[in-house]
Amino acid sequence: MRRSVITLIMGLVLIGTPGGIVRSAMAAEKLSDRPQRMIVLSDMGADPDDTQSMVRLFLYANEIEIRGLVATTSVWKQSDPAPQLIEAVLNAYGAVQPNLLLHDPRYPSLASLQGVVRRGAADYGMKGVGAGKDSPGSDLILQELRRPDDRPLWVTAWGGANTLAQALFTLRATVTTAELSRLLSRLRVHTISDQDDAGPWIRQNFPDLFYIVAPGGDYGASTWIAINSVIPGIDNSRISNGWLAQHIQQDHGPLGAAYPDVAWGMEGDTPSWLNLIPNGLNDPERPDWGGWGGRYRLTTPKIAIDQKVTFIDGKPIPQETRPIWTNADDSYTPFVKADYGRAMKPGDTVFSDAKVTLWRWRDDFQNDFAARMDWTVKPVAASNHPPRPALSHPDRFTVKSGQGFGLDAGGTTDPDGDSLSYLWFTYPEAGTFKGKIDISAENAIGVWVKAPIVDAPQTIHFILRVSDKGTPSLTRYRRIIVTV
Repeated sequence: MRRSVITLIMGLVLIGTPGGIVRSAMAAEKLSDRPQRMIVLSDMGADPDDTQSMVRLFLYANEIEIRGLVATTSVWKQSDPAPQLIEAVLNAYGAVQPNLLLHDPRYPSLASLQGVVRRGAADYGMKGVGAGKDSPGSDLILQELRRPDDRPLWVTAWGGANTLAQALFTLRATVTTAELSRLLSRLRVHTISDQDDAGPWIRQNFPDLFYIVAPGGDYGASTWIAINSVIPGIDNSRISNGWLAQHIQQDHGPLGAAYPDVAWGMEGDTPSWLNLIPNGLNDPERPDWGGWGGRYRLTTPKIAIDQKVTFIDGKPIPQETRPIWTNADDSYTPFVKADYGRAMKPGDTVFSDAKVTLWRWRDDFQNDFAARMDWTVKPVAASNHPPRPALSHPDRFTVKSGQGFGLDAGGTTDPDGDSLSYLWFTYPEAGTFKGKIDISAENAIGVWVKAPIVDAPQTIHFILRVSDKGTPSLTRYRRIIVTV
């Protein structure tokens, strides 16, 4: 169906013609356009992957408001937090920040980021938590948590969590119960597994705290490891050493040169903040909806105490006593490019596990990384920038059971004038309806869909994926939630 026809259909549906949408959610509350604010806890120096993640993070300093960069300990670095290693990457950022400003004036100054570097607890784990054990890092967390700002405060722990634990220890000892509850309601924590015993302590002592983690020390069981996992049956080239050398490290100025070779695994900490990037797919407040950093479910995991996953540094950790956001499985069939006929079509292989929730987006966010590294050395005209998806209808609406309706990306643009490709698909795990939905010509700018027959209200998440044909190809999304 041609775009003009789809647009006409949607126009008729939206004004309430018979057989169309019966209620629009145009007035539904929208997420803030302001960037998410975040504090990083990093055991810099324990593994080159923290430096790798820091290099990537500074390329998104225009999209995420970095409020703290705190050097910490971890099971792999049990003393001597190293803020000087953070500062070294910051100096590389400062050298390229003027060129980044050509692409987006929101990139912060070097001085402003240097001003939020701190040292965390000097001891390992809970040895660094208690009366009189505050650090510049824990003080910064408390300062930011108390700041009059209606946005959540994200604390992403790339190493140990004891600096956060100390901040919470001091907070609990110095404020009323009501004030403690109010401040904790603003806090969001995403830790890359447990890398000290402070994480389990936090979860037990603050049972209402929003917390994302695959608990324990078995990294292979985590969602985040999919960022560097070689998955049989798919193209893994964008995490290869050769790809990193060509697109990130070499001929990309001081920041690219600061990106070290892989030692144990590439960027294991990056998934802790990928879902904070405003790409049209991510919703940080809904880990169960899925995004670049993976998808998570709220549950209380029960794991036998003798299993490896329960151990940190050879010592068992306590069982979880409250729900946490943790691994969730997706079943995913990648689309494949066709040489003739329809440009994209579903493949034949279905992948199902928790790692799928992250690597299914990996090519997109690796290309995004490469393009931003280009921004550090290239002028605007010689660089690629992401498309701007738009809808000719609301992104939340209701239809009747069995009703037909259209989805249309009319108004989508690209800042570089690139040719665009469109792909529509459902995300069953994010909604309540788990059945198959037929979408006509999934790669057209507009598609026609027939709602399933249901006997109770159900939600369906449709994802619009728009990719340009620039180099590298960049992708942005729109999520449409249809209630049937």
